[in-house]
Amino acid sequence: MSKDLHLKKVNVCKSPECGYNFDMKILVGTSNRGKITEISECLRAPDFHILAPEDIDVSFIPPEECGNTFEENAMEKARYYFEQTKLPTIADDSGIIVEALEGELGIHTRRWGAGPAASDEEWIEYFLERMRREENKKARFVCHLAHVDSGGTLHMFQGVCDGEITETLEADYLPRLPISGCFRPNGYDLVYSAMSIEQKNSTSHRGRALEQFRDFYLPETREERNPAQ
Repeated sequence: MSKDLHLKKVNVCKSPECGYNFDMKILVGTSNRGKITEISECLRAPDFHILAPEDIDVSFIPPEECGNTFEENAMEKARYYFEQTKLPTIADDSGIIVEALEGELGIHTRRWGAGPAASDEEWIEYFLERMRREENKKARFVCHLAHVDSGGTLHMFQGVCDGEITETLEADYLPRLPISGCFRPNGYDLVYSAMSIEQKNSTSHRGRALEQFRDFYLPETREERNPAQ
């Protein structure tokens, strides 16, 4: 699959004959309520009606994340939820790449270090202790967002956010994302978890991937942000 797929400009037919109905129902392929809330905030528009798996009368057995990349994991999840419901679906896989740790994290972010059974507190304590030995604090959050449309076609979008790891926790971290309390995006004084929802959505890797998804269906939103283009 082309790495530039998410950058392709696609003219989307919005008529009922094309199968795109606005208000458009979008199923978010995850059991993570925090992620569903974040996605709902990012896609807050009258055109999208966000559904969680619990809103659907289907018994889900979420697939194991067996891919070797964020992209593969996102595609697998999106395809699974679409096949179960035949609803337009989005699913993502995200993580952080820390330069000093040379690929130790990536798709293994949550299972790294203190182990998959570690609490948020145990994980971040181990991570910060490890980072104290490193001079290079550069890091990048990455999100690959997979979308299966109503016709079963797969589309990919990618968002990144560059920043640095702080020496200590600078704010309470978000549930299931302990690194949010010590990752400061470039150009900002606040770590992720200390930002307002609006700041986080416009800055975060997931927010940027979702912005591309929204522009895919609603190109006028891109034009509103960039009137001169």
